[in-house]
Amino acid sequence: MSREEPLLVIEGLMKRFGALHALDGLSLHVSAGEILGLVGPNGSGKTTAINAISGIFRPDAGQVRLAGRRIERLPSHRIVHLGINRTFQIPKCFLSLTVRQNVEVALAYGRAAAPRSAEELLEWVELLPHAERPASELNSAQQKLLDLARALATSPRLLLVDELAAGLNPAEMERVAGKLKELARRGLALLVVEHHMSFIDAITDRVIVMNAGREIFEGVLAEAVRDEKVVEVYLGGAHAA
Repeated sequence: MSREEPLLVIEGLMKRFGALHALDGLSLHVSAGEILGLVGPNGSGKTTAINAISGIFRPDAGQVRLAGRRIERLPSHRIVHLGINRTFQIPKCFLSLTVRQNVEVALAYGRAAAPRSAEELLEWVELLPHAERPASELNSAQQKLLDLARALATSPRLLLVDELAAGLNPAEMERVAGKLKELARRGLALLVVEHHMSFIDAITDRVIVMNAGREIFEGVLAEAVRDEKVVEVYLGGAHAA
């Protein structure tokens, strides 16, 4: 699939929780080899969008298409097998299993796409020296990297990244940014939800700024910071914090 043909296309996505419109007609696309940033203030619908794409939430209206196939009504395990996986803001590791076992479970569950070995994945996220330790003994940054390795073990075509940089120090953020850019160079499509603007600036090809479940800006971050609506609803508050 070429860069001109988006791997993921979302059109008119709606999700309500009672009277709250968490997603209110969101549309976006991501191509293979592209990193799209999804930013906005708390409650703007960013994580809801990832949950809808990954099958955790079923949207009330709209379409989600992966390589032309509609997936918005599929359960999350089917979506994983089609080639979408994600990380979580709070890692979802199996804390009672070893680091290696966490990755081996994901390898057994993923697509039949010649995945890398557990050792190779753990070496890539710099966790191989901790392979036999229980995941519960890892610090928060290491658990985030294990969450990333587990997602990659299923051989996704699209990776959804939910605030991977949160809680990392600057050196850790720089290493993670490098790894995400490497994944994009390999042809993986990435949709990244993040509050750290320096991190987003370092890795993204485009950003979509959301507010109240809607897109208010699409383009490069350098242009977003000069957009009056973005400054008003997002950058003037959360970015300055």
